[in-house]
Amino acid sequence: MIPQSLVEHALATSIADDCIVIVQDKTSANLRWANNTLTTNGVMHGISVTVISFIRTAEGVSTGSVSGSASSQAQVSDLVTAADAAARAGSPAEDANELVRDRSSVDWDDAPVHTDIHVYDAFAPALGEAFGRAGSDGRVLYGFVNHELTTTYLGSSTGLRLRHVQPTGHYACTGKTADLSQSAWVGGATRDFADVDALAMEEKLAQRLAWGSRRVDLPAGRYDTILPPTAVADLMIDAYWYAGARVAHEGQSVYSQRGVGTRIGQTITAPGVNLFSDPAYPGLECAPFNVASSSGNESSVFDNGLPLGHTDWIRDGELTALLQTRHSAAMTRQPVTPAIDNLVLTVDGSSGSIDELVAGTERGLLLTCLWYIREVDPQSLLLTGLTRDGVYLVENGEIAGAVNNYRFNESPIDLLRRFTHASETELSFSREWGDDYFSRTATPALRVPDFNMSSVSQAM
Repeated sequence: MIPQSLVEHALATSIADDCIVIVQDKTSANLRWANNTLTTNGVMHGISVTVISFIRTAEGVSTGSVSGSASSQAQVSDLVTAADAAARAGSPAEDANELVRDRSSVDWDDAPVHTDIHVYDAFAPALGEAFGRAGSDGRVLYGFVNHELTTTYLGSSTGLRLRHVQPTGHYACTGKTADLSQSAWVGGATRDFADVDALAMEEKLAQRLAWGSRRVDLPAGRYDTILPPTAVADLMIDAYWYAGARVAHEGQSVYSQRGVGTRIGQTITAPGVNLFSDPAYPGLECAPFNVASSSGNESSVFDNGLPLGHTDWIRDGELTALLQTRHSAAMTRQPVTPAIDNLVLTVDGSSGSIDELVAGTERGLLLTCLWYIREVDPQSLLLTGLTRDGVYLVENGEIAGAVNNYRFNESPIDLLRRFTHASETELSFSREWGDDYFSRTATPALRVPDFNMSSVSQAM
């Protein structure tokens, strides 16, 4: 079934006053391996449809949003009936606004774009060679790669006809010694796997496992700590996700002004820090229009189709914007700045690589990545979590061995005030959030004095 026809059928079938339809045609291809052997591979295809109905009454506009898998007009009709009924039964929406009108993509009529297993034509043979090299040297590899192509069609009764094709890919590989006593991880994001080198991936794992040939147990405490781009992405995504304007305006977040209001316009990090999103950022391209299947503090179904562009969240250390719907923007009296599906952190004047940060460190720790990150205190955005798959001792600018894992307690906003050195920004991948939620990031490595390792963890 042609996705555009599902959109048009839903719009024609709905008896609500207005209707928005989001159709996403998604294909994915994956490979999985363990014990230096490819174990599974597969290709999947699915179509999801969201129907949002709007009913106007004297009291306001009520909405109903229903989503489900659908590949036929009959299935779409069922979703429309359910959405219309939910809108009729609903209360007036607090975030009601005029729907976006008369915007079209020049490629609306184009077919969806699909991926298949051939996306790994270059990667897979190199992976086989990596298996052989690892096995002969007493290392064991476990990992997973996934590539997705999602074509989104957004149509409305007010004249929206928008289309976007989103490639999303990632790779992750864990290397272990043959006795399973050591573990190291590498991973990254990609749009098409043309830039992923399986042999380089294995070589990096071999290097990290070699670092671990010496084990050093250290107690909990505060350490001069180097966070690689992966770990920085882990933390910056939380800083972004918790940047809702309404929550801040109501005094419930680190971005809240004492009393009432937000800290927009105030300096909240060190000078030279810039955090922004841009749908056109090279390597992180994403949808240039807003897509919202439901309403909440940071999203509104009424805002579907709003154009998205470069948005500075922090500029030269100053908080310049928060995640705003049109409804929250009216409350805070700030511009409308919807969420965008990528995030970039830069530091003015930063240069060099993480290797140079290591070389300039007299004694400290080098992390690999973080996981199981959870919010502890919204007022300071204090997070807790664990280090994973490689913490290394740095002495006199060189790696001196592997260290035990830790539980940490830190705020990403506080880290952006305290860091002393930053590398150049590069495309990065969050170990914690990248697989399923947010894979498009670019971040530098940061060196942070007195990073709080609150307790020793027994995790590998």
